[in-house]
Amino acid sequence: QVQLVESGGGLVQVGGSLRLSCAASGRAFSSYAMGWFRQAPGKEREFVSAVNWVGSSKYYADSVAGRFTISRDNAKMTVYLQMNSLKPEDTAVYYCAATSVFGATMWTDPLHYEYWGQGTQVTVSS
Repeated sequence: QVQLVESGGGLVQVGGSLRLSCAASGRAFSSYAMGWFRQAPGKEREFVSAVNWVGSSKYYADSVAGRFTISRDNAKMTVYLQMNSLKPEDTAVYYCAATSVFGATMWTDPLHYEYWGQGTQVTVSS
């Protein structure tokens, strides 16, 4: 069992930055790949980024590549999402999630994640 708690969301102007954190508790955090997803009102939950168990492989949606950076600190049982050059279309509730599924090609699908945080709101104003 893994419990996830996101923090760091808020209101930011276009072009600004935010750093989201996802603190985990429970067992064997380092055995899970971690992902970030987001969901805007009226839209489906979409993949943002994922990182493997040791942080050596990272994956990004095209819409955030070059602007967002995912990282993890297994000693602190925390995964981060650094978001730069934010745009109004980045406005959403951001969720972190944990998966034990092996295979990076499946990490973009929210159905493959077993544990989810409660989400943190990110609002980018113009």
